Amino acid sequence: MKAARLVVLGVAVAAGGIAAFLAAGSKAPPPPSPAPVVQLQTVDVLVAKADLNRGQVIEDQDIAWQTWPADAANSNFIKKSDRPDAIKDFTGAIVRVALVAGDPIRDPNVVMAKGSGFMAAVLPQGMRAVAVDISPELGAGGFILPDDRVDVVLTRHDKTAERVSGAEKIVSDTILRNVLVLAVDQSVEEKAGTKVVIGKTATLEVTEDQAQSLALSKQLGTISLTLRSILDSTSSVPEGDDDGKDKDRSINTVRFGVSSEGTVH
Repeated sequence: MKAARLVVLGVAVAAGGIAAFLAAGSKAPPPPSPAPVVQLQTVDVLVAKADLNRGQVIEDQDIAWQTWPADAANSNFIKKSDRPDAIKDFTGAIVRVALVAGDPIRDPNVVMAKGSGFMAAVLPQGMRAVAVDISPELGAGGFILPDDRVDVVLTRHDKTAERVSGAEKIVSDTILRNVLVLAVDQSVEEKAGTKVVIGKTATLEVTEDQAQSLALSKQLGTISLTLRSILDSTSSVPEGDDDGKDKDRSINTVRFGVSSEGTVH
């Protein structure tokens, strides 16, 4: 009887061991440990806190540091690690290129005027700003705006030819080409959504010699501005009328019933 019990007990123990082994083998393996989180490298970049218009003087509340991914930070951006006093340095500078809120500040965007006005600050070295009176008839119908390029045309009486022929003779010459318009009246930019006002004065960027030529031309006759296509304005250098490409064209003017000859170059 005792032997039978021992056999049963042995079988039970063996069955329990087998069951425990099978149960242990059926358990799912432990989940893998989470991958380490890659820390994003960032830098502080100087940006505009609000929209900055061309010609606006920057105040300290207009700019601030903003965190940017280091990989997205252009080498031209102003970084706090490189220039910690940039907010102080840029306060009082004049905006040269319009910026919207959040745009990074770059050195070419502003001008350190050092007390000068905007126009004096943005003029390149050796260039001059000259004002020219215009009207809708003399300024492409009011479609000339800042940053456009124009040709300057002088229309005058040819007094020498008039003395010889005794008839009125009018000539027209293009005296300057590809001239940059800096401003129309006091406006240095065209704001979207605002009504365009036809200006009475256009400020042009010219060389010193061209400024003298333009001042003399004002005394000789009427100055008109002709708007250039953007496709014809790739060069940033104003040109004088020294290429001799213009050809004469004759016109007849009738004044008080008398016909007279005119020439357009």
